[in-house]
Amino acid sequence: MTVCEKPDFIFPLYADVYYPVVSQSVYGQIEKSWSFDRTIVVNAEPYGTSGKQKVEPSLITEYQDILSARAKTDLRITSEGNKEDVSNVLITNIRDIKEDLVFYETSGARESQGTLYEIATIDPVIGPFKKVEHYQLVLRKTERQDI
Repeated sequence: MTVCEKPDFIFPLYADVYYPVVSQSVYGQIEKSWSFDRTIVVNAEPYGTSGKQKVEPSLITEYQDILSARAKTDLRITSEGNKEDVSNVLITNIRDIKEDLVFYETSGARESQGTLYEIATIDPVIGPFKKVEHYQLVLRKTERQDI
């Protein structure tokens, strides 16, 4: 585990960050294989789910797995300093200080493994000294958990 940051009361959780290695198939289709970059500290909690159902009844079952989170670093920049689009960032294995998963799958291809999240939004939070204090994130559960 590559951890450059220490958890504290504002950022009490760990999360793993992955970026894609992009290649092209024989037929010219873009293929992504995800590569671990680093472990960061975050704060994440369910986004506005107080009093709401987890599964909405409808023709197609719709899960509303969105997290409100914050991170110390800009996740659009890899540990090597490369800039990535937000669609090229996966966050998973959100866990507590004891390394117990907080958000995980209970069935399917990733049963008992950390849920995969993509970044829906990322916004810098500017402090009183006009410097970025942290980044506010909205994380959305990926449609495919079998990546």
